[in-house]
Amino acid sequence: MSRLHPSLPLLALLSITLLAACATRPPATAFPRETSAALPSAEARATPLGVALAGPEAAHPNESGFRLLTTGTDSLQMRIALVRAATKTLDMQYYIANEDTTGKLLLGSALYAADRGVHVRMLVDDLNFHDIDRLMAALNSHPNIQIRVFNPYGSPSESVFTRTRNFFTNVDQFTRRMHNKATIVDNELAIVGGRNLGDEYFSASETLQFRDLDVLTAGPIAASVSASFDDYWNSSVSYPLSVLNHQKFDPHDLDVARDDLRKHWRETADPYNAKPLNATPLAQQIARDQLGLAWAKWEFVADSPEKISGAERGQMGDAMRSLLDRLNHAHSSVLIVSPYFVPHDAGIQAIRALTGHGVRVAILTNSLAATDAVAVQAGYSPYRVPLLEAGAELYEFKPTPSGREDARRMHVMGSRSRASLHAKAYVIDESTVVIGSLNLDPRSANLNTELALAIASPPIAHEVADMFKFATSPKVSYRVSLATPAQLASLRGTSITSPLVWTDEESGMIRTYNLDPGAGFYRNVLTGLFLLLPVDNQL
Repeated sequence: MSRLHPSLPLLALLSITLLAACATRPPATAFPRETSAALPSAEARATPLGVALAGPEAAHPNESGFRLLTTGTDSLQMRIALVRAATKTLDMQYYIANEDTTGKLLLGSALYAADRGVHVRMLVDDLNFHDIDRLMAALNSHPNIQIRVFNPYGSPSESVFTRTRNFFTNVDQFTRRMHNKATIVDNELAIVGGRNLGDEYFSASETLQFRDLDVLTAGPIAASVSASFDDYWNSSVSYPLSVLNHQKFDPHDLDVARDDLRKHWRETADPYNAKPLNATPLAQQIARDQLGLAWAKWEFVADSPEKISGAERGQMGDAMRSLLDRLNHAHSSVLIVSPYFVPHDAGIQAIRALTGHGVRVAILTNSLAATDAVAVQAGYSPYRVPLLEAGAELYEFKPTPSGREDARRMHVMGSRSRASLHAKAYVIDESTVVIGSLNLDPRSANLNTELALAIASPPIAHEVADMFKFATSPKVSYRVSLATPAQLASLRGTSITSPLVWTDEESGMIRTYNLDPGAGFYRNVLTGLFLLLPVDNQL
């Protein structure tokens, strides 16, 4: 799962009296750790990427270049191409970074970059970093690679009991996570969006396929993304991996890791379609206007790490505040793609105000059958009727793109897997699109740190709007609506009392359901159980 399980804080509160308190970890600044910053602008402009971007930047003053990365394959290829294009610096910041098939391809690319002199910094949130094997730790021994862990609650080399005790005795700190996602090369190009680093985000998992969205950015915006990365990298809760992991490595271990990654690349890159975009270096593609960049004005807003541990703790973050301000000032339409969606009463009121002024509000989130976080679905489900009564359109993504159990196989190796929505995108008046890491839920607002990129580009906004139109079609998603009087009358005397109906299309036929379709007994029961738990502010 890519989501903090909302039941964990409750379990911790019930168990806290059973466990001894643990000592508070000293701040990261108390350990040997150098402060570092992104490549200075003057040096960045002298890199091949900087030189190639000089012309387009001069032709588009006060703008940056953007290209949507709509498929997992495109996004994986572009990341590898970016890493290969790096000549000075590579910075990566992720909530999840798995050492799986695609993860090793990316780690191998980063190691090869470090071998040719690129300085690599990698910052990963601790929640999903509990199984550090020798590969990641070996790479950290490279003189040009530094890995840090954000907000750790226990050393990976410590026992499960110790980490569990630390979690149970410091619940509030544990539930606050770094959800930001960014890759930055030479302070000139960056990728931001919803994807973590893992097979399920790059169309390479045999069991789960996240439908996600990233954006390649070029030009002045890279400095803003880098500045945010530096804030987190130098934060008092960003710990060097060597402090947390006490495994010892010598040059031979790094050589073994390098050989293993090269072998993995030879055996895996072709079938997973992970080769770079083509043989032409990215700098040449930019200079020849072949990279498909659309230039536009923009605003990049990232939460401060102080939201986790500092003066801003518990407050709504800047990213959410910026997004809500844009949504609330829409004039004609708001399209919302939020896989984890818990609007609360304040969100219902805001939507009612928009629709009252004639603004179309359409929402796409996960269905109970498709979600990877049933607890969040339980937090969302009570708001479906109020949302519809407020005038919103509501769609729920189906677990397979075509809605069929025998849908075409999505994995490039031929296996079937369940689809789940993971993209976070917001289109305002079909002229501005916001893409980033934040969902419309309390966790993104007050607990996790997030980032949001607003692009003022009608062409890009229209492209995302077209994606929204396809994703909300009856073959891909259920339309949720209030049951008509006739439909309610037909349900009298049955055990189903839901005021909602779900409709979709299968083989050219419209189908109607009176209960969360395709979810099965187990998920419906879990949803009911989670509704009883007081974890609404953790969702």
